[in-house]
Amino acid sequence: MNQFQPTAASSPSASTDAGQPANPSQGLAGGAVESAIGKPGDAERQRRVADGAKAPILPDCCNLGIALRIVVPVNLAAAMLAFGLSTSVFDALNRFVDLSVIVEPVLLGSLVALCAVRKVVNGWRPMMQWGIGIGVPAVLALLTACSVQPVVIGDTYGGSIAYWIVMRGVAAAAIAYVVIEALRWRARAYSPSLAEARLQALQARIRPHFLFNSLNTVLGLMRSDPRGAERTLEDLADLFRVFMRDTRELVPLEEEVVTCQQYLAIEQLRLAGRLKVKWFLDDMPGDALLPSLLLQPLIENSVHHGIEPNSTEGEIVIQISKPGERVRVEIVNPVGSVAPARPGNQMALSNVRERLMLLYDMEAELRTSSDGQLFSLFLEFPYRKERRRRDVRRHFNPDR
Repeated sequence: MNQFQPTAASSPSASTDAGQPANPSQGLAGGAVESAIGKPGDAERQRRVADGAKAPILPDCCNLGIALRIVVPVNLAAAMLAFGLSTSVFDALNRFVDLSVIVEPVLLGSLVALCAVRKVVNGWRPMMQWGIGIGVPAVLALLTACSVQPVVIGDTYGGSIAYWIVMRGVAAAAIAYVVIEALRWRARAYSPSLAEARLQALQARIRPHFLFNSLNTVLGLMRSDPRGAERTLEDLADLFRVFMRDTRELVPLEEEVVTCQQYLAIEQLRLAGRLKVKWFLDDMPGDALLPSLLLQPLIENSVHHGIEPNSTEGEIVIQISKPGERVRVEIVNPVGSVAPARPGNQMALSNVRERLMLLYDMEAELRTSSDGQLFSLFLEFPYRKERRRRDVRRHFNPDR
């Protein structure tokens, strides 16, 4: 099996998509090294949600999927309002144009502004984040209304112009509140509570059959290959450390690859040479961020449903590359000739899809295909790299 050795040199490190930095990576001994934080209050701001920090208030307006979820409903609401207040189609179109003159600049300007300031304000007090999220659209609405009111209402308007302008600002603030709260509700629906996440981790990640099979493999090696048994126990300890980690944490891709290699090393011993693995990692962006334990369940599926049911040798091919500003993962394994002892692999795929939707929304893609002989999995997500320095790197050394 081709081995991937991540570089031990320091590299720029991580800031999560949610604006919260990922944990520093853990070494083989499970330690963590973090550079000191200089400014007062920075330690609190850089805590992860899993460590007790509150989730950010502002949505990720830089994400194309989130932006579309804001733009489309707001424009539909403006169209429904225009048609609801009109007596004819022509009048409705005129009203919609008048609304669009204010709505579109405010909407697009708010998305750009909140995209720019989101990572700065994340970690501030919730009231301050709410103030930014509501205040930016309100201010933009006031400025836009002041600019367009001579064109929209004309000289024949009999009411107070100041009142007309202020009401546009109030409406923008109310809409911003509804949109932010709706997106926060959606994020909570996809993201389980911390207690539920711990329970899921214990149930789904610490797999008794994998533990027992690995221990049986170690017992078989104790006399014939004591060094191999010790190495397998070390890999097993490292894996279970990772399994206990909060799966919402973002880690560098190179660390996820090390975890997968440790898992495959144990499975190769258990399957007695029936499992062959080819890695193609020359174009892999090792500093790309992804959720912890995103790839390992997919590779585990390849072993249990493509290699384990067969009595002959099988090969898993894993290729990771970076086309443009995206990370691409392709996993190909043979199709099992008989049904596996633990049928079905949709649970892991569904779990991965939900995690991708929560983090990347419409910017990630996961699809599978089979031609009867080979099962192929294609995963692609945006390339977001580390921005903080990591002093400890995990390495996979099969000869340690």
